[in-house]
Amino acid sequence: MAKSLVTGGAGFIGAHVVDSLLQLGHEVVVLDDLSGGFIENVNKKALFIEGSICDDNLINDLFEKHNFDYVYHLAAYAAEGLSHFIRKFNYNNNLMGSINLINASVKHKIKCFVFTSSIAVYGTQVVPMIETATPMPEDPYGVAKYAIELDLKSAHEMFGLDYIVFRPHNVYGSLQNIGDRYRNVIGIFMNQLMKGNPLTVFGDGSQTRAFSYIDDVAPYIAKSVNIPEAYNEVFNIGGDTDYSVKELAETVMKVMGIEGEVRNLEARNEVIHAYADHSKARKVFGITPDTITDLETGLTNMAEWVKMNGVRKTPKFENIEILENLPKVWLED
Repeated sequence: MAKSLVTGGAGFIGAHVVDSLLQLGHEVVVLDDLSGGFIENVNKKALFIEGSICDDNLINDLFEKHNFDYVYHLAAYAAEGLSHFIRKFNYNNNLMGSINLINASVKHKIKCFVFTSSIAVYGTQVVPMIETATPMPEDPYGVAKYAIELDLKSAHEMFGLDYIVFRPHNVYGSLQNIGDRYRNVIGIFMNQLMKGNPLTVFGDGSQTRAFSYIDDVAPYIAKSVNIPEAYNEVFNIGGDTDYSVKELAETVMKVMGIEGEVRNLEARNEVIHAYADHSKARKVFGITPDTITDLETGLTNMAEWVKMNGVRKTPKFENIEILENLPKVWLED
C-alpha cells in the first residue's frame, strides 16, 4: 500500500485530494496547522497531525517515522492579492516551508513530490495561458510558487527527485472557507449574500477568470503519481470557459436564490484576464470537455453545501506588514 503525506490536508483542495487518495487505496498522513483549514474537513481514515511545514524539526521527525512514498504539497497561504502586504510572511510560509519538505524528500528518497502551484506564476500573458509560456509573476504569492517550481526542477536534476507540478486556478466547491475575506471570490459572494450584504467587486467586474470545480481538479492531482508521463512535467488544470466577475456575481445570486446588489470598489492591482489552456492535461490525464463541470452546475452544488453549513465569520489577517495601498474593504469590520 502506498503511503502519502498531504500537507494542507485540512484545507479545501487538500481535503479533497486526501479523499481521492484514500479511494485509490493510499495510506494518508495529513499535516496542517489549521490556519486556513478545519479539522472537520479531514477524512477520519487519514492520520491527522497538527503542525507547520515551517517547523523543520517536525518535518524531519515525520519523514523519519513514516516511510512515505509520495508527498502531496498543498499547504500555503494562498491569498494572492494580500501577498503584496505580507511579503515576509508569504515567503517564510510559502517558500521556506516548501524547502523544508523538498530537503526531507530528497534525503528520504521520495518517489514523487506533487506540488500545487498556481496560475499566478504567469502574471500578465496572452490568454489562454499555456505551460510553454515564460512565467512572469506579478505578486509575491506567484513569485514564491514559481521559485518552488524552479527548485523542484533543480532538485530533480541534482538529486533525481521526481516531481509533478499543477497550476490550478480559481477552484471552488464544498469545504471551501467562505469566511476568508481575502481570497476565493465565490465563497466571499455566497457569504455576503447570506449575510444580506452587497457583493463587493473590485473595479467594474470586467476581469475574466475560468472558475474550476473541485471535482475537475483534486482527483487528477491524486492519481497523477500513477501516470509515468506526468512525471517532471507542469500542468494547467481546471475549467475551460472564462467568465467576467460581473457574470459570476449574477450566476451566484441565481443559484443562491438571493437577489443581492453589487458594490463596485476601487480597482486593485491585479491581472485582468487570467485563464489557461488545458491541452496538455487533457492528453496526459484523459480529460475531455464532457467531464468538465459547467459553472452553474458547480455553483449549484457548492450553494447547497454552503446553505447547509451557514454563514462564516470573516476574521482579519493579523500582522499585516504594509498598509500602504491596502484595499480599504479589507480593513472594514
